[in-house]
Amino acid sequence: MSTIPFSTQYKRIATEEAFAPADLIDRYRKLYESHELNDPGFDSLWGFYSSSKAARPTFIREKLADLDAGRIADMDATGVDHQIIALTSPGVQVFDRATALSLARECNDVLEAAVRRHPTRFTGMIAIAPQAPEQAAAELQRCKAVGFRGIIINSHTMGEYLSDTKFWPIFEAAEALDLPIYLHPNTPPKSMIGPMVDAGLDGAIFGFGVETGFHLLRIIVAGVFDRFPRLQIIVGHMGEALPYWLYRLEYMHAAGVRAARYESMKPLQKKIGDYLRENVYITNSGVAWEPAIKFAQQIVGVDRVMYAMDYPYQYTPQEVIDLDNMQMDLADKRAFYQTVAERVFKL
Repeated sequence: MSTIPFSTQYKRIATEEAFAPADLIDRYRKLYESHELNDPGFDSLWGFYSSSKAARPTFIREKLADLDAGRIADMDATGVDHQIIALTSPGVQVFDRATALSLARECNDVLEAAVRRHPTRFTGMIAIAPQAPEQAAAELQRCKAVGFRGIIINSHTMGEYLSDTKFWPIFEAAEALDLPIYLHPNTPPKSMIGPMVDAGLDGAIFGFGVETGFHLLRIIVAGVFDRFPRLQIIVGHMGEALPYWLYRLEYMHAAGVRAARYESMKPLQKKIGDYLRENVYITNSGVAWEPAIKFAQQIVGVDRVMYAMDYPYQYTPQEVIDLDNMQMDLADKRAFYQTVAERVFKL
């Protein structure tokens, strides 16, 4: 149990917490060693995390696969009452269609069993294979029936984005089933990543946020929320920078539409900021920084920003202490830590 005197005025629900069965991590290692994928982003990410003997990747491999006592002890040591757990990046999105469908089901079954063992501590998000949108929709129905409360999609699928209408059956099913989609980072695709790898900036330090913010912006300007107005998407890392660029995004999007500069850029029913405030939730995963959290709350609303630790990739008890000490009204802090997540995930 924790020896740190964390506040007990609210529950802490951590909403972007990762897992991966040991067998999947082994598959990542073998895929990297085979060089079959020809994806520098995957090679950079899992070439390191699947085989490095350094302390941090060794810790992460161990913790990703633990859905029992070790994970719960780490939660207790940081005052986390509940984790919303999802399959780590890149999920099953680097495998062929048939393999991805099978692996998604297997991973969901592993997570569902863990939630049954620890129902007061864990809630699961559904892993799907975007490579097969219609079958993915069926997996959503199967998993919602056994208690899953959201969907995890690890950004692009081999360079393809959900803004492409061939993926929209996933949005249709998510809206119909009232399941939020967590759009989680992936390493940038081959067409984007080169200069980032050269500088060591392709991962969580920069590339993840750029790629995932770009993906969400593609979804918005493609008119996805006009077509599916009740759809809800969650993004981490303080909104992958979009709240901080919002003024310029809206200004330049409007200018581009007026000029008919791009065939793909059509008028939207609302402003980009409206979709952020009505269809997007933001978590602070990896950003335990009071000014950023308050800014996001100011831009999209206190009822749209919630807590995440980003376990096990970022596991620092001091960050919880820092957030407990934010200069913030208790009601707003309770919303951040607890009540927004309870509403989003129907806890």
